Amino acid sequence: MTSQEILQQEFGLIADLIRAHAQERPRHPALIKDDSVLDYGTLDSMMDRVAASLQRDGIAAGSSIAICATAGIEYGVVFLGALRAGVVVAPLAPSSTPESLALMVRDCGAKLLFLDQSVAAAIDAAGIPAAVGRISLDDSSVGKPLQAWLAATESKPAPVAIEPDAAFNIIYSSGTTGAPKGIVQPHRMRWQHVRRASGSGYDVSAVTICSTPLYSNTTLVSFFPALAGGGAVVLMSKFDAAKFVALAEKYRATHAMLVPVQYQRIMDLPDFDRHDLKSFRMKFCTSAPFSAALKGDILNRWPGGLIEYYGMTEGGGTCVLQAHEHPTKLHTVGRPAPGHDIRLIDEQGNEVAQGEIGEVVGRSPAMMRGYFNQPAKTSEAEWYDREGNRFIRTGDVGRFDAEGFLTLMDRKKDMIISGGFNVYPSDLEAVLFQHDAVADAAVVGVQSRQWGETPVAFIQLRPGSSETADSIQRWANERLGKTQRLTAVQILPSLPRSAIGKVLKRELRDRYVRS
Repeated sequence: MTSQEILQQEFGLIADLIRAHAQERPRHPALIKDDSVLDYGTLDSMMDRVAASLQRDGIAAGSSIAICATAGIEYGVVFLGALRAGVVVAPLAPSSTPESLALMVRDCGAKLLFLDQSVAAAIDAAGIPAAVGRISLDDSSVGKPLQAWLAATESKPAPVAIEPDAAFNIIYSSGTTGAPKGIVQPHRMRWQHVRRASGSGYDVSAVTICSTPLYSNTTLVSFFPALAGGGAVVLMSKFDAAKFVALAEKYRATHAMLVPVQYQRIMDLPDFDRHDLKSFRMKFCTSAPFSAALKGDILNRWPGGLIEYYGMTEGGGTCVLQAHEHPTKLHTVGRPAPGHDIRLIDEQGNEVAQGEIGEVVGRSPAMMRGYFNQPAKTSEAEWYDREGNRFIRTGDVGRFDAEGFLTLMDRKKDMIISGGFNVYPSDLEAVLFQHDAVADAAVVGVQSRQWGETPVAFIQLRPGSSETADSIQRWANERLGKTQRLTAVQILPSLPRSAIGKVLKRELRDRYVRS
């Protein structure tokens, strides 16, 4: 089958598309990182070697591997090769605490852990069992070098039949205590992402810059469609606004998926208007609140279209705002994508009337199978309509206007999105409660120009304690992941609570803004 024939199928495999591109254009660039370029012919061959190596090591289809490393060509090769073998990939955040890393590796049942030198210390501190083999992506001494682990050149894996609902990857939510939630995304869901993106100009001439980490679903919803279309993907191991625009000019970039804080930093570059970015066809944004003012600035000064996606890693329903076509709707997150059913429900689970506010729930062909090994959490995330159709709850509160555009009013949950990453206040509060001087604690997200949002803690000390806010902040940040660290700590005589004992976090947030 040709790549175009595969793309027209109701369901297909991304690994098969890459093989088709390798046969049609073997020398076309697939993955680019710094001065290294991997073409489709070599990528396809490397994927075969990875798949054959996994099968040689007894890692069968449906089993899991974990990857914890900075973005790079080898990372992409291992991820894609595992998919060809039907092996499930759990990409883990290097910024996680050692405790979280250990929990995630254990939870997903990874037989192998692919890592690099940048995460070696955290992995060692995590105390991951020796039975989990370590493969070094950068050929450092942190594991068996990738080149030594790979099967011989020209090795071919045994064919594997992969069903649409087979697990593709497990994306973990953030967490420092308890078991982080592993979101199981099936092959069917990833294929829907490919099909959704097919109308956005992802073809063999496309050049996509991936500047967010490969463990993030934000990146993967751009990474896989770009390769499925046969274009080139430029990988950045760490985002830098000036480097991004330099790479965009150098490679004549056509696509990018960025989070709002990255857009803000790019638009704030003093020399932004001197850069030639006319090659861009489409820019995307997701993962965090995207202000109407910032959208407007991008439309005015950055060539190409701008699309905002509103949805969850868990899937369900997605709203799409084609900002370049609807400049009067920049305060919204758009309308439901074709084939996506988005509804609003009240506290009792009943649908609300048109124009009323309710919790956003969604249903589509792109939905998680559930939270890995956590059926109770999966059940909590689901809502069923009267016909028994399954929806995913977002925890966000919104309202549809008369034209079907969704405006988000607030988040029902108190999740903080900092730099595009989810930060859960309950995780930070659990760490704070471990401090001997802390009697009560609450964490809220406040606006930040640098990060979009950033966590701030409010503390009530135990009687007689002489601890300072600075000392508690240092203590907590030593125990939190990099994306979770507190920007500030304030000590209060007591935390404001409602009549039923609930901490009034909005009052705390307002108090911080006024201070």
